Amino acid sequence: MKLSDIKNNLDHDEIYSNYACKNKDAIRFNEDKEDIRPPFLHDSDKIIYSLAYTRYINKTQVYSLVDNDNISKRMTHVQMVSKIARTIGRALGLNEDLIEAASLGHDLGHTPLGHVGESILNKISLEVGEGYFNHNIQSVRNLMFIENMGNGSNITLQVLDAIMCHNGELELELYKPIKKTKEEFLKEYYDSYKYKDKVKELIPMTLEGCVVRISDLIAYLGRDVEDAIRLGKLKRSDIPSSITNILGNTNSSLINTFVLDIISNSTSKYIKMSKEKFAVLKELKKFNYENIYNKANDKDIIDKWENMFRVVFNYYLNDLENKNIDSNIYIYFYKYKNDYYKNNTSLKRVVIDYIAGMTDEFFIKEYKNIIRRKKDEKE
Repeated sequence: MKLSDIKNNLDHDEIYSNYACKNKDAIRFNEDKEDIRPPFLHDSDKIIYSLAYTRYINKTQVYSLVDNDNISKRMTHVQMVSKIARTIGRALGLNEDLIEAASLGHDLGHTPLGHVGESILNKISLEVGEGYFNHNIQSVRNLMFIENMGNGSNITLQVLDAIMCHNGELELELYKPIKKTKEEFLKEYYDSYKYKDKVKELIPMTLEGCVVRISDLIAYLGRDVEDAIRLGKLKRSDIPSSITNILGNTNSSLINTFVLDIISNSTSKYIKMSKEKFAVLKELKKFNYENIYNKANDKDIIDKWENMFRVVFNYYLNDLENKNIDSNIYIYFYKYKNDYYKNNTSLKRVVIDYIAGMTDEFFIKEYKNIIRRKKDEKE
């Protein structure tokens, strides 16, 4: 078979709906050598082979540092988002390759120790004049400015936009895409550092991005309940009957109910839930916040982690400012970056990039090493 025929077999533009994002419409910021893979399939491979993707394996979803290998990590979460979103996308005739790439890449910017770590790093970032820190924006930053020695991965605009706009903490009954140029995308990206609520206003430019956004929410709500039950934090009977009567009392039935509802209520122009299912989704999210997220870590733990983040940040910023080439931030991170990254990135931002990319275990290890070095320096 000729390569051209293989490429045609992989390119499904002719079977997608009229409102799907076609492969032929993919936009890259820089020219790229394409092969037999359509551009969005190529993006999925770039993301899977990135260093940031590898580190998903040991990044917290909700419960940090628990002695139970069955509790969700970022790696499992993004795969669940991908499966849910691709099911919806396939039923609606959307571009599954775009959906998969965005799903797998949407949490690359998550910090160690989950949303608590993100909140702490945001506080530090604001204090040092680097703007607001949001994991979805950092995910884009990873793919544009950090991976490949600072050259980025040259991911398509449509995938980057879906990643940037995925915020699963913000639920909407209806998601209608807004077309964007590269310039409009970049303005939204940079404005997210400047304005606190900018990330709450972001709407994807494609239907595929809208599907990823709602799928993120569906993927974590039920699974987080299962994790809480597995850890003895909740009993299944604690879930209100007003929720279970509609969704069932398992993650499987929850996902199936929401997916079928979205498929049934969406059109070629928007992604939509029924009023009944949207209302119960909001109720479940409220239940999760009250019984899971707000109780996952007590104040003493959060204060301890904040101190750890500050110790690590200040120590490595001092190492960079004093050009300490024996420091771990040089050895593991900075020395691998190109001149463009080094010349266009503040030292404070470098430390933020380094910390944001850490796994839970590596962050704790770095903190302990710093404490040991400080002790040795005093002796």
